[in-house]
Amino acid sequence: MNRDRLTAFTDGVLAIIITIMVLELKPPHGATLHALAELWPVFLSYVLSFVYIGIYWNNHHHFFQLVKTVDGAVLWANMHLLFWLSLIPFATAWTGENHFAAAPTALYGASLLMAAVAWFIMQLVIVRTQGAESPLRQALGRDLKGKLSPPLYLSGMALAFVSPLAANLIYAAGAVLWLIPDRRVETTLRS
Repeated sequence: MNRDRLTAFTDGVLAIIITIMVLELKPPHGATLHALAELWPVFLSYVLSFVYIGIYWNNHHHFFQLVKTVDGAVLWANMHLLFWLSLIPFATAWTGENHFAAAPTALYGASLLMAAVAWFIMQLVIVRTQGAESPLRQALGRDLKGKLSPPLYLSGMALAFVSPLAANLIYAAGAVLWLIPDRRVETTLRS
């Protein structure tokens, strides 16, 4: 199968995920700025989740430039990733509506952790399908960001029960880590 069908499907699912998240942004029950300000946790959780979905979309787009064909294993690995990403709107809404309480904050971290694990599995499946000398394998290199993310999410999950604010700062730091431009794929495509 050509990769374009898989990437088009993934684009559509990620667009729906973002749409679901934005539909959770309800207007305040008053017409004052104070009423609007009371919704800050909902808005901040939306912003963080929007950034994470954007990061996954961007990385998916880049990585699949190095994949010419996909097989059933890659399709299922991609579906596994999409499953975990599709739970982010639920975790986002629960976290925001409960003002970053401990359990929702830990669940939010769990959703980030599982998406990161699914991403890692998808990478492994692609490399296994393409072979050890695949362009994707070469682009990944040591994959420091990929290896650092799960421990960040795990520490945020544990810290959520001590300080939800600190846990959310860790999740935000994970997003910042991935927002820093990564030139691995572009470098591989040029060589």
